[in-house]
Amino acid sequence: MGKNFREESGDLTGAVIGAAIEVHRVLGAGFLESVYESALAVELRSKNISFERQKIISVTYKGHPVGEGRLDFLIENILIVELKAVTTLTPLHEAQVLSYLKATNCNLALLINFNVTRLTNGIKRIIRST
Repeated sequence: MGKNFREESGDLTGAVIGAAIEVHRVLGAGFLESVYESALAVELRSKNISFERQKIISVTYKGHPVGEGRLDFLIENILIVELKAVTTLTPLHEAQVLSYLKATNCNLALLINFNVTRLTNGIKRIIRST
């Protein structure tokens, strides 16, 4: 019997978090977000995790296209990963990710801040409530 969504997303989020931890272990804190994004792409490829980088998404308002957004990563078409390299994650960062979840109809995202001493302190799992 196949895995359910919760098990699959748990395995996937665990693999992505593991990849991010490896990037942080090697590079540490202090680089620009773009450096971590490039390094995470290398790490994801090495783990055979499929992804789209800088994925452009359409933003609609009452059924009308009004603009676009850009995801740092869309992993296996189900998990959004947004990267930051900031002193502190703010509610605005979370709101951005929630907007991406709504725009894509995805249910799960990881907000990862690489500008921390220990990466596990910089990871926030965000779930879209329906």
